Amino acid sequence: MDIIIVEDEENIEEEIKKVIRKFSIKEDINVKIKYYKRYNKELEKEIKDNTKKKIYLLDIELKNSISGIEIAGKIREEEWESEIIFITSHDYLFEKVHRELYEVFDFIEKFLDLEKRLEEDLEIIYKKKHDHKVLKIKSRNVDLEISQKSITHIIREKEERKTTIYTDKNEYKVNKNLKELQEELDQRFIKVHRSCLVNKQRVGEYNYAKGYVILDTGRKVEYLSKHYRKEIEKEVC
Repeated sequence: MDIIIVEDEENIEEEIKKVIRKFSIKEDINVKIKYYKRYNKELEKEIKDNTKKKIYLLDIELKNSISGIEIAGKIREEEWESEIIFITSHDYLFEKVHRELYEVFDFIEKFLDLEKRLEEDLEIIYKKKHDHKVLKIKSRNVDLEISQKSITHIIREKEERKTTIYTDKNEYKVNKNLKELQEELDQRFIKVHRSCLVNKQRVGEYNYAKGYVILDTGRKVEYLSKHYRKEIEKEVC
């Protein structure tokens, strides 16, 4: 795990490093830390090297430098896989807009449970990044291995009598029904309609009145039945 810290207050830097060391010992993993006080050529080079996915811990207000928010913008110009956490002495004035604009993982206030919040965030990110479960599908023509975390939803197509698996970047048509697929998937996949499974970790909104779900990609999937409401709420609450 590579962690990039951009912070110009030494006491906060030390507190962050302490949390990272504690986390790396607890999880028994090797964490590589790089530290910058400001945006410079070395940090620019680091951002442009998108061969590895990283965690960026960015102070919003930096002396003699562009802000952490501007640095986040530069990161997202290069790639969208690395996680960004803002460490700030401000309130949450910018949280909503910048969480949505740059897909920020979290905003942590420097003087309000920084150690606890950061440790929790690192654990969540670590577990998410190390989710390697795959759905394996064999056919006469091709063998598929699809990362389960990348699957957003699955729809049974009546007309074609095939099932379409939707991921972040692709669609796969397979000759399996929803029941067969659900048996091969883990507990994150739930039935929301007789013709649809969703990855509950990828759903942002369930609208039972209008019969659709909104995925974390912003996509609207118009397959949601009130018939499954109790089961869904039991799974997602």
